[in-house]
Amino acid sequence: MTPAALSEVVLAAARAVFAAKGLDPSLLPASISVERPRNPEHGDYASTIAMQVAKKAGVPPRELAQALVDQLQAQPGIKAVEIAGPGFLNIRLDAAAAGELARLIVAQGESYGTSDKLAKQKINLEFVSANPTGPVHIGGVRWAAVGDALARLLRAAGAEVGTEYYFNDAGSQIDRFANSLLAAAKGEPAPEDGYGGAYISEIAQTVIEEHQDILKLNEAEAREEFRRYGVDLMFAEIKKSLTDFGVHFDTYFNEKDLHDRGALQHALDRLTAQGHTFERDGAVWLRTTDFGDDKDRVLRKSDGDWTYFAADCAYYLDKRERGFDRVVIMLGADHHGYIGRMKAMSACFGDDPRVNLEILIGQLVNLVRDGAPVRMSKRAGTVVTLEDLVDAIGVDAARYALARYSSDSPIDIDVDLWTSARNENPVYYVQYAHSRTASIGRNAAEAGHSRGDSADFRPELLGLDKELELLKTLAEYPAIIASAAELREPHRIARYLEEVTAAYHRFYDTKIDGVRQRVLPHGDEEFTELHRARLWLNDATRTVIANGLSLLGVSAPERM
Repeated sequence: MTPAALSEVVLAAARAVFAAKGLDPSLLPASISVERPRNPEHGDYASTIAMQVAKKAGVPPRELAQALVDQLQAQPGIKAVEIAGPGFLNIRLDAAAAGELARLIVAQGESYGTSDKLAKQKINLEFVSANPTGPVHIGGVRWAAVGDALARLLRAAGAEVGTEYYFNDAGSQIDRFANSLLAAAKGEPAPEDGYGGAYISEIAQTVIEEHQDILKLNEAEAREEFRRYGVDLMFAEIKKSLTDFGVHFDTYFNEKDLHDRGALQHALDRLTAQGHTFERDGAVWLRTTDFGDDKDRVLRKSDGDWTYFAADCAYYLDKRERGFDRVVIMLGADHHGYIGRMKAMSACFGDDPRVNLEILIGQLVNLVRDGAPVRMSKRAGTVVTLEDLVDAIGVDAARYALARYSSDSPIDIDVDLWTSARNENPVYYVQYAHSRTASIGRNAAEAGHSRGDSADFRPELLGLDKELELLKTLAEYPAIIASAAELREPHRIARYLEEVTAAYHRFYDTKIDGVRQRVLPHGDEEFTELHRARLWLNDATRTVIANGLSLLGVSAPERM
């Protein structure tokens, strides 16, 4: 029995009690949840429904709780119900009801844990969004891992998600990039405000090889050509790096398209129609202070040029007009000041910033070895890049490490830890558990054993404490996905997988009177129905670990 199913049983019991006592059923909530007690000796699950509704119903909590006990103890699958404190209900399931979960998980396979909780939401998720002036640095890599995992999570919770990478191939950063390429092509030092690193020379050389007459142009023309070809080469490299990292975007959106389509003027017209623009000193302003911003923002300067903020407004409006209900933007640690103006801008369009716009801020990441920061990339010149991180610890470890921590916490990624083959390495710990479940499956098949069909499974045989503990842990997976998606916290999946792994190893190593309780028979032992039941539990664990790793974009190896 899953926690969701038990919650329905408890709520149905409450409805029956209210009917028997002549109480108003509208006082009951539409849904409830049950929780695992911190102390397993208190039971398998606990409910506070008696305390939640007793006062509104005018019935003492313990009296209502006792009536619920009488109802629940008559329900199939419930072994016992006890009242604790002022009206807590501690519920114990019988082994058959608890073990049924293994059958459910194996039957549902990859779909176990998914839901339609966010089915009515259409979300645009923008992350990374680095301009094509250099390789993706380690801060951007964090958003690549977290953003991609979040997109997978939101889809698993039923949301319709469009992932997006926004870039600009114009502006001052691109000017400095083009100047740096031209200088490198001429064998000159990088400009004072330019970009260094071997990648600049590499790109410049590629441009020269593909366009051999480029240096015969005058300087302005040559600079423009290096800009055009260099940006294309750099962005192609960024896309390949992200693809190799397992990150794919539904849309790559270029700011230039907004200008070419007149989207900035369209946004200005909309904001003016809403009554939130004004002119001062020849410039057009947006009165964002009406919605909590610390100052009003210029949209069009007195010389007629658009500001970056005007493009931000147009891009937000474009997303909304494409049908996205919620715009989620993931930004780096240096963008806290961005939140107020964007929230105010959303309100100026007539949206509710609490509903239609969400901005997530990620903190810094450091790569360390022997307690000291890893030296900066020679190729990038100033930063540790995606390739540096992958070269140091691999794709799986990098994705897991970056997604394992709350995004609002700075993290140090220890190269020695994340490349080690020991349980202290979280990704190794979880992947090894999956490979162990796969190994048991192979060993069973080689010995001619099988978990059989669903009708062959006897869940009531899974009655040992460690078996029930593992089942309860597996039962939490759907709720973990739902909460991780709603809270935008993929790290909850990683931490949960480590709990599953710990529970699985305790199950695997269970002993009674010093005798190992094996999943499969040892030597000439007979393959019993108990072995078959444990094989179902083994395979259910394998399914959950594989599903969870998939949400993080991490592989689930069959062998290690």
